Amino acid sequence: MQSFVRRVKALSESIQLILTLAIMGIAFFLFILSNVYTETYEIERFSNAQETIRSPITIEDTRETERRQREALQSVEDRYVILHDVTEERVEYVQELFDAIASVNKPVTNDSEEDDEDDQSDVSIERSTTEKLQELKQILSSDIIEELADDELLRLINMTESEKQLSVELLTTSLYEIFAEGVRREQIDQAYTQLNQRFQFSSIDSELKDALVALGEFAIVENSFFSIEETMEAERQAMSNVEPAMIRAGEVIVREGQTITNEIYDKLTLVGLLNSDRNVFPIIGLLIFVLLLIGFLAYCLNNYLDKNNLELKRSFALLLIVLVILTIMKSISLFSTDENQFYLLTPIATGTMLLKILYRERIALVFTIVFTFIATVMFNGQIPGALNIEVGIYFLFAQLSSIVALIAIKDRAAVLKTVLATAVVNVLVILAFLFLSYESYQLREILQYSAYGLVGAIVSGVVTIGILPFFESILGILTDMKLLTLASPNYPLLRKILTEAPGTYHHSVMVANLSEASCEVIGANGLLARVASYYHDLGKTKQPHYFIENQMGIKNPHDFLSPKQSASIILAHPYEGAEILREHHFPKEIIDIAKEHHGTSLLKYFYYKEKEHNKHAKESDFRYQGPKPRTRESAVISICDSVEAAVRSLDEPTKDKIDQLIDSIIQDRLKDGQFDDSLLTFKELTIIKQTISETLNGIYHSRIQYPNDDEK
Repeated sequence: MQSFVRRVKALSESIQLILTLAIMGIAFFLFILSNVYTETYEIERFSNAQETIRSPITIEDTRETERRQREALQSVEDRYVILHDVTEERVEYVQELFDAIASVNKPVTNDSEEDDEDDQSDVSIERSTTEKLQELKQILSSDIIEELADDELLRLINMTESEKQLSVELLTTSLYEIFAEGVRREQIDQAYTQLNQRFQFSSIDSELKDALVALGEFAIVENSFFSIEETMEAERQAMSNVEPAMIRAGEVIVREGQTITNEIYDKLTLVGLLNSDRNVFPIIGLLIFVLLLIGFLAYCLNNYLDKNNLELKRSFALLLIVLVILTIMKSISLFSTDENQFYLLTPIATGTMLLKILYRERIALVFTIVFTFIATVMFNGQIPGALNIEVGIYFLFAQLSSIVALIAIKDRAAVLKTVLATAVVNVLVILAFLFLSYESYQLREILQYSAYGLVGAIVSGVVTIGILPFFESILGILTDMKLLTLASPNYPLLRKILTEAPGTYHHSVMVANLSEASCEVIGANGLLARVASYYHDLGKTKQPHYFIENQMGIKNPHDFLSPKQSASIILAHPYEGAEILREHHFPKEIIDIAKEHHGTSLLKYFYYKEKEHNKHAKESDFRYQGPKPRTRESAVISICDSVEAAVRSLDEPTKDKIDQLIDSIIQDRLKDGQFDDSLLTFKELTIIKQTISETLNGIYHSRIQYPNDDEK
């Protein structure tokens, strides 16, 4: 029967976990949907846009890119190659003419013999201009003779030496300059004009100038020729320099009231805003993303979440924390842009602090990863396919710092210390982002963003402290902070035990020490065990003198009562204590331990005393009503309660006696079935036995016996 109950309970816990994960998955999907899903429009060409429409994706506008490439090709001019060999050849023609003129202008020398052999003389004969011209035509190239008229040649022949030097320098320099710029076939006339302009203001007389210009025009020919290789290379270079026409995610395609032109319509089609079929794929991607997160959570919660954390109220609290954090992130993401960066104000550490306080560190770490992944999508500026890694890194460090800093939760001041540590980490991460960027930030911006991180940490602490009472009071979830408050010696009920039943108070403190140490070594909640031990015998304050630890200097009242009457008083104290705790709105866990710490065990002393004169005494009349301990903490307290009371009754509590006593009590409880519902294992019972033994032997260790005066 018990195994069947366990199976049903386990099944309900599994179903509850599945429902919790399913609701989380739906919440993830709905909160992120707008960040990946793009709205499609039914728009006609040449109509007016009803709203401003932005591109949901980054994509290349191939048509625009091709148009730019065509324009680039059209702007490329033909490439020409200047052949310097042609230049040298034409200049050599000019030089040939001047050398020939110098040659014909030399006087002819005749040798004459006289009778006197020792006397010789040379006679120079000056030739006529006509003879010089004829000789010049004989030695010049036919190309020059055909191009230059006789009068032009005669004027060149008649140049003086100074005119020759000036003419040669001016003509060759002009030719080199004109040829250096390149002379194409269609530019020959332009080159002639350029040559005339160079001679226009020279000091040479007009006839010589005309002859030189004629010679220059003869020398000027085409020396720049079309190069198909260089032209094609220039075209390729122009094509490669064309930047692709990109439509950026978030870029405005059309503004409200603007006419939908063909170009705008094509852009809307290109980015998929007119095709509703394309919106299916982002939804599929989001489903896969959410399933991965839920699968990760399912594995972690199933392995790291304690069974008592699968109660309905704790599952509801977990969902509530997740929904609150998602709502905060979504709200801030709607106003956060690249310019204002309001995401720095997000109190993301609230979730991790609450999860660590209400559950455990591993669960907080698990949701740190989940919230980080979700933030990278949620803060993408509603640009499908984009991930904001900067936000993810900032949130990751903010959450990890809060987990690391929230180590020992002794009071609510621990949250304030955590806020300080988180604020420091937030500011450091922000400064790292600023200094790693290529942009130059002013001091005002650095202070502004640092203040954002500081405010985000402070708000995290304020929200955490503000929302904790809701979980503690309204949902009745027991937190370490609540336990620490209840453990204060000044707490009213604890002072009630101290003043009205001091022996019980001392006994409770001893049980608390033993229970906390035992729970810590088996992985149970040691703080819960300590606080519950303080109040487990609260019912004894109803009639404190009927319990032996409070009978100081008085007779035992049970000597005047029947065993059955005495038993009824003793058996009532767990339930009377639970009732007092319930009236003072104590957590359910502590109330349950107060009722369960004796389980359904038998009150042997009064039962056997009743049997002495009443053989028909019923054992059920001398058993506690229960229930049996249902948690490990409750079972540990029941053991420590009995052991501590029994050890105090020993005259000489040696180690062997203590170990034997602990073993007998545990074995007696096992045989009586008191641990059947507590989920304690035999290995854990062995560890508990060793821990209790070490603690008690540390308390009751042997001391040196100092001699008295007589012995001295």
